[in-house]
Amino acid sequence: MSSWEPVGGGVCAPRGFLAGAAAMGIKNPAVKRLDCALIFSECPASVAGVFTTNRFKAAPVLWDQGVCVRGAARAVFANSGNANACTGERGILDAQETAARVADRMSIPVTEVCVASTGVIGVPLPMDRILAGVDACAAALSASGSGDAARAIMTTDTVPKEFAAEISLGGKTVRIGAIAKGAGMIAPNMATMLCFITTDAAVPPDLLRRMLADAVDVSFNCICVDNDMSTNDTVLFFANGASGVEITDPNSAAGRIFAEGLKQICITTAQALVRDGEGATRFVTIEVTGASDNQAARTVAQSVARSMLCKTAFHGGDPNWGRIACAVGYSGIHFEPDRISVRIGDVTVMAEGLPTDYREEDAAAAMKERDIHIGITLGDGPGRAVCWTSDLSQEYIRINADYRT
Repeated sequence: MSSWEPVGGGVCAPRGFLAGAAAMGIKNPAVKRLDCALIFSECPASVAGVFTTNRFKAAPVLWDQGVCVRGAARAVFANSGNANACTGERGILDAQETAARVADRMSIPVTEVCVASTGVIGVPLPMDRILAGVDACAAALSASGSGDAARAIMTTDTVPKEFAAEISLGGKTVRIGAIAKGAGMIAPNMATMLCFITTDAAVPPDLLRRMLADAVDVSFNCICVDNDMSTNDTVLFFANGASGVEITDPNSAAGRIFAEGLKQICITTAQALVRDGEGATRFVTIEVTGASDNQAARTVAQSVARSMLCKTAFHGGDPNWGRIACAVGYSGIHFEPDRISVRIGDVTVMAEGLPTDYREEDAAAAMKERDIHIGITLGDGPGRAVCWTSDLSQEYIRINADYRT
């Protein structure tokens, strides 16, 4: 299958997309950092979304779900510093007013505007600054604005997340671009994250939804930093067809290539969220094989990824494989304990349910790498899964203890 090549430009890499950002002091008027962003398609686009499963859904999530049901959208406005979550009827009205302001400035229907927020929960939006932010972002729109937009949606992130790739399909170049934020409240089944994806391929809404769901399942649903799920998790995917390439059959060569490119972008973005996890010093890949099926393998991988004792061992570089085996054991998945093996890097520390005659210094060296690989084999079943997590450090505690202050 043809390979996608990385390119610059983020969400503005695909044809017909513009982005802009502004500093409006959303969280603190005295601190002027980029905190509002607008992404706009110059031509009609289909849209699909995947959202938090938290019962407390922020007002922007509820608004965007309605937009995505209709399947067409040309803009998304996002702010950081305030989540507009647990804000009741006022929060809903504020989301609607924000969308209406974007619609007015861009001369598009309000039903084709998405909104997104991230930040402190339970505080009403400062609508004077939000609406002024819409105006400022609209004035700043450009084909080179993706980087500013990526910075504007950051909260505790230390670096912006911006990616894009291209491929030739039928003699025409197709691009997919993405920006994202997320560093804490990251757990399997989405994360405290906003991710906006654009493509200049034409993809009908129903197919766009299926492709996005499949891509999210193997990317954002496979990451963990701290086991907490946000009220605002949102992934939005816009397809405007400006390349002249149409993707209508998921089983065609073009359909399979496009779906693979989307998965690559989502996996790259998801891994970047983990690498920038709050206080993270380790990036940990947990690979489970030999399970009865893929879901069983994922359950085991997530059990290890979520274990606080495993995550502190990762931080300390302690090859305490007993913690890994313990997390496998309480995952709830049936397996024969005398068949399990565990590897830390290339060092097999447990085989057939028993410790091996490994060298402690070799296992410790593997555990002190910036990128750690944990391999777990449960038996000889076909099930396989990969999850990505980070360590748990004292810096994580400092960041979250001081978050509101």
